[in-house]
Amino acid sequence: MAACCKGLGLHHEMASKGEVKQKISKEEKKLMKKQAKVKHILLKHEGVETVSHPSKSLVIANGGLGNGVGRHQLLTVLEQCGKVESLVMPPNKPYSFVTYTSTDEAVNAYSSLSGHEISSNEWEQKITLYFSFVDKVELKEVLPPALPPGLVIVDEFVTAEEELAMLEGVDWMSDIANKKSLKHRRVKHYGYEFRYDNNNVDKDQPLPGGLPGFCTSVVERCLQQGLIKHKPDQLTVNQYEPGQGIPPHIDTHSAFEDEIISISLGSEIVMEFKHPNDSNVQVMLPQRSLLVMSGESRYLWTHGITPRKFDVVQDSEGKKVKTISGNIEELTLKKRGTRTSFTFRKVRRNACDCAFPSVCDSQQTQEKESAPQISVLGVEALEKEYVHKVYEDIAGHFSSTRHTPWPKVVDFLVTLPDGAIVADIGCGNGKYLGVNKNLYMIGCDRSKNLVNICGEKKFEASVCDALDVPFRTGSFDACLSIAVIHHFATEERRLRALMELTRLLRSGGKALIYVWAMEQEYNEKKSKYLKENKNNKEQKTLNIQDGGLKPDTNTALPVHTNRTTFESRDLLVPWHLKPSNRPNGTKQSNEEEQGPRSVYHRYYHVFHDGELEGLCRKLENITILQSYYDQGNWCVILEKS
Repeated sequence: MAACCKGLGLHHEMASKGEVKQKISKEEKKLMKKQAKVKHILLKHEGVETVSHPSKSLVIANGGLGNGVGRHQLLTVLEQCGKVESLVMPPNKPYSFVTYTSTDEAVNAYSSLSGHEISSNEWEQKITLYFSFVDKVELKEVLPPALPPGLVIVDEFVTAEEELAMLEGVDWMSDIANKKSLKHRRVKHYGYEFRYDNNNVDKDQPLPGGLPGFCTSVVERCLQQGLIKHKPDQLTVNQYEPGQGIPPHIDTHSAFEDEIISISLGSEIVMEFKHPNDSNVQVMLPQRSLLVMSGESRYLWTHGITPRKFDVVQDSEGKKVKTISGNIEELTLKKRGTRTSFTFRKVRRNACDCAFPSVCDSQQTQEKESAPQISVLGVEALEKEYVHKVYEDIAGHFSSTRHTPWPKVVDFLVTLPDGAIVADIGCGNGKYLGVNKNLYMIGCDRSKNLVNICGEKKFEASVCDALDVPFRTGSFDACLSIAVIHHFATEERRLRALMELTRLLRSGGKALIYVWAMEQEYNEKKSKYLKENKNNKEQKTLNIQDGGLKPDTNTALPVHTNRTTFESRDLLVPWHLKPSNRPNGTKQSNEEEQGPRSVYHRYYHVFHDGELEGLCRKLENITILQSYYDQGNWCVILEKS
């Protein structure tokens, strides 16, 4: 729409020079206004700067891979106006860049193609192309990324005849194999059922029949070629129709041995592998290929398939591409077909002792068993006494120390679209509720006194529990949970808080979550929390006797010394309340001025590396967009699919 106006504007300028005056219609005026808006959006959100003078290069709004427009489809339109020198299509962007061999050809495209309609492959609807001139298009040669360590792909591992036999051998109506009907794919299990409720297998309940005979030759070939060391005894068959996928995940360490192999039949697919440091690799799995995951790629990297009908792939005829590079001169869309994967695993009979404890459930369980235990019966009493009551009493003093918003939380809020509806769950004194005036924000907190402070600042906030928020399901574009989840005393309650947070999100909505990190020194840099240390005292312990908790060694939580490294994941952190900030109605004599109630103890569960991300992976219909460390906190941005 914008470039259409631009073309019209250029036409009128030329007509004026030829002393032929034309009247601008209402429709043309409308298009010119839209052009200004599109140019502003391209500059503000994408950094694409357009120019008013003709050049050989143009940006094509709506003509991108992100709109479901393919390379050959777009070239067919562009070549009507001249010879195309290059077509650059950035991945997942709603625009592309075309460069013609001459300025005259570019002007021809600018004037005649603006407003041209084209079909979107993925959205199955018409979209309109709009053109604007740019001075130049910068191209950088990008080499394909390396495969994750331990990942092997073998092309044409099975023949076409074997493929047909395996596909026909799966009797989806059979009772021998356990079958499931999942939301995003059709699934069948052989040997052992993989239970999606706990992401594990019942090792004492094998399925009748074992592995099917039509897979024997394939498994034997893997063993003979040294691709695997263990003979598989569990098989999961997944069938994906176009538009279906599977969320990013790591196969449970305690459930299966090292090597996991998967054969792609019926169609190729792009699978995404992601490292905890946010680096990701798009891997093409060709039809009839074998994927082997072992070592780091099996234990540390997540793998998943984005649900969509088209994949962004390399436009390389007859070339087997294993990783999708960022070379934007070669990218295009390819329609997915029905893909059936055969994934073979060996059930593990002992605890996993891999080199990646941060994401290993076996090693995390061992760590939990050696950590201080909190009685389940006393969990709510613990939180009431050492979280709820504390913040109620220290609200005024606490608020006076919480006035500067954290920069990366601000960045998240300012990138949300104008008019977005945002909930801050555990908003405290409301320091984030007024950051972006273009958002509709509402807060809630367990502390009535903190909510009253929000009211004094003219913010909308209510008193509620983060485990039971009184807002309608799917009613928010975004949610915040800043320094809240770490106050819940069990993993089950922390997971419930995350589930409640994501319940509030609409489809496509995003949430930002911050929790205190066990690692207060990260990448050889101390957090601000440690840098402000003035003393270094020994850690004490405090027996928790409230709410039915027994005063024994299992319920004795360590009292943390402020501004020092954490020595335990479950602990009490002191808050030294100034006399002028004591709760209303509290009277103390001079003798009591420095007594016990001058110091409050707040319960915390500090998170280790990978723990928050692992907890988020247990949520349904959630994609982790980003996981990072920020000044002593582990942080996750997730999206509801």
